[in-house]
Amino acid sequence: MNNKIKYFQSIHFKIALVLALILLVTLEIVGAVFVSQLETKNVDSYKKQVQLPTYVNTTLINELSKTNISKANVGISSLLSDVDNKNSTEVEVVDAKNTVRGTNESGNQSQVGQKNLKTNIKNTLINRQSYSGIMSDPSNSRYYTVITPLIKSSNNELVGVVYVRANLDSVYREINQITLIYVAAALVAILAGLLISIVISRAITKPIDEMKQQTLQIAKGDYSGQVHVYGRDELGQLANAVNNLSVKVEESQESTESERQRLDSVLTNMTDGVIATDRRGKVIIMNDEAANSLETSESEAIDKSILDVLDIGDEYTLREIIENPDETIIDRSDNSRDLILHAHFSLIQRESGFVSGLVCVLHDVTEQQKIDNDRKQFVSNVSHELRTPLTSVHSYIEALQDGAWKDSTIAPKFLKVTQDETDRMIRMINDLLTLSRMDSNTQKINKELVNIKELFNYILDRFDMIIKSDDDSKKPSKDYKIIRKFTKLDLWVEVDTDRFTQVIDNLMNNAIKYSPDGGTITCSLYETHNNVILSVKDQGLGIPRSSIPHIFDRFYRVDKARSRAQGGTGLGLAISKEVIQALGGRIWVESTENKGSTFYIALPYEPIEEDLWDEN
Repeated sequence: MNNKIKYFQSIHFKIALVLALILLVTLEIVGAVFVSQLETKNVDSYKKQVQLPTYVNTTLINELSKTNISKANVGISSLLSDVDNKNSTEVEVVDAKNTVRGTNESGNQSQVGQKNLKTNIKNTLINRQSYSGIMSDPSNSRYYTVITPLIKSSNNELVGVVYVRANLDSVYREINQITLIYVAAALVAILAGLLISIVISRAITKPIDEMKQQTLQIAKGDYSGQVHVYGRDELGQLANAVNNLSVKVEESQESTESERQRLDSVLTNMTDGVIATDRRGKVIIMNDEAANSLETSESEAIDKSILDVLDIGDEYTLREIIENPDETIIDRSDNSRDLILHAHFSLIQRESGFVSGLVCVLHDVTEQQKIDNDRKQFVSNVSHELRTPLTSVHSYIEALQDGAWKDSTIAPKFLKVTQDETDRMIRMINDLLTLSRMDSNTQKINKELVNIKELFNYILDRFDMIIKSDDDSKKPSKDYKIIRKFTKLDLWVEVDTDRFTQVIDNLMNNAIKYSPDGGTITCSLYETHNNVILSVKDQGLGIPRSSIPHIFDRFYRVDKARSRAQGGTGLGLAISKEVIQALGGRIWVESTENKGSTFYIALPYEPIEEDLWDEN
């Protein structure tokens, strides 16, 4: 946009024009009054000069009073010729009978004795009133005419009138010359005043121009310039104010920029998402955390409605949020991730109460929600798991109290069930305590360097002994066969033998429990780069694909009815996972429905060179 001001729009021109117009109007008014007064004074002075002397009027009255007309006319003619009035161009005497008795014009002597034809003279004879006035002739010459009645003072008799006409051209010619001189002087004064006004306007506007340039520099962010102070007048004070303003604005800008950078740093490093809007709900600020949580970018969200950005337009309106800012839970979970956000809205208000925008703080409560759900599920599972054996124990004890204890056949069976259910509850409580200690990092892990092949083989030997046992009470409910596929190398690994044994027991018990009668359990041991791999493979029903991600969750069962009937607590695999992770390893499962499952354990392993064992 072109901000250049044309000269005729500038304050230079306006100040000069105003001063010139003031001078012009002043001179015009002064000139009009001067010329008017000059004309009046000159005409009045001329009128006085035109008046005939008093003695002439008296002599004319005496001559007109004579009865001898011829003699009187000679006297009148002689008197008029003796009157030296250079301003009077024509003097004429008319008696009361309207007869011309004399004139000073030699070319009009023939009118003497003739009747007067001038109307003004006739009117004066009739009304006996003096007449004076200015008239123009066809040649545009102006004349001043005076008609004076001649009245005898003795008897107040009108004896005639004297008519005097004087040419005013000389008077007006003089006035016009003076007017022209005044106009010329006025024009010179106007030109001089215009030049002076231009100089004055430039002197006034130069500091203003400098202040304008300084303010433009301030607007562009350049605060280095200073306005020159030319004096101690109002413009000087204004220049000082602009200089002080420049310093204050620079300080304020630096403070604002510092605060903005600090705010940007805070918003960038906040673990919570922050969204700010204007009063219409359009997004104006969004930090990276909010953008990442909402899977968008700040540039895409700017100028969009916060309802659309948060995808809550179906549940809320902007008016509802402004009138009742509250908290809400936003579920952004999908197939690729779980994300639950806690949104807290607050208003941006001025002291007057005017709402200028909204601030929304987004806090990721996914883990908290998961913990809450797990806690609820845990309480529900524990309650259910304890209720079943307690109900059985309570029922059998009631039966014993009702007299079943007297029956030597039934009483031992009831007591055996009661003992088994109690042992089951004790195992579950012990498992829960183990998990609790692991969660709170109070479970001690006593690592020692052991030959993992020998330890694994020792644990499996116990299960072989159960099959070969002669005691029917210790024999398993189904037959199985254990196949070992071990590496020939001795593998030395740091493990907690008790905890590791607990893990293998859990895996073997599950393999025996879910394998068919006469099935084969294959146990493998081999080493890879920096890892020892152990596996336990059964020929059971397998695990559905949808259940594999949850198989190590607490209290999770693929077939809950069957697992509960077989006495499981649903905590064995969860404990196994915690133990292996505490040993720095990893546990996972591969399974195909109706073909069996294979559980793998990977433990960190570093080969031990033989010279480390050599004695010095």
